[in-house]
Amino acid sequence: QVQLLESGGGSVQAGGSLGLSCTASGSAIRITSMAWFRQAPGKEREGVAGIATNGRTDYADSVKGRFTVSQDNAKKMLYLQMNSLKPEDTAMYYCAARTSGVPPYHSLSRVTYNYWGQGTQVTVTS
Repeated sequence: QVQLLESGGGSVQAGGSLGLSCTASGSAIRITSMAWFRQAPGKEREGVAGIATNGRTDYADSVKGRFTVSQDNAKKMLYLQMNSLKPEDTAMYYCAARTSGVPPYHSLSRVTYNYWGQGTQVTVTS
């Protein structure tokens, strides 16, 4: 089992910045890739940023150039630096991890990941 714990959410004005962290514990050594997802009220959960085992990163078009995903493999931590935040970035942000080889890997697809955190709320006010 893998446990994921997000932190760093909060409220910020449009144009501001926030940084999220995700700490993996338990059988974290089995993690092969991780990602950030978000879900706004009334909307489906969507992939925001993913980072593969080889370090390759992928971003949703809506956050490219504004968000940066990174990880510390030694500490089993995942980060998301969010700059130039917009009201439409308001959502619950979730950390996700993959330990399985199936299904095929798609960095921003929900089905890729088999472990999820409880989420941290990000609110951007105009």
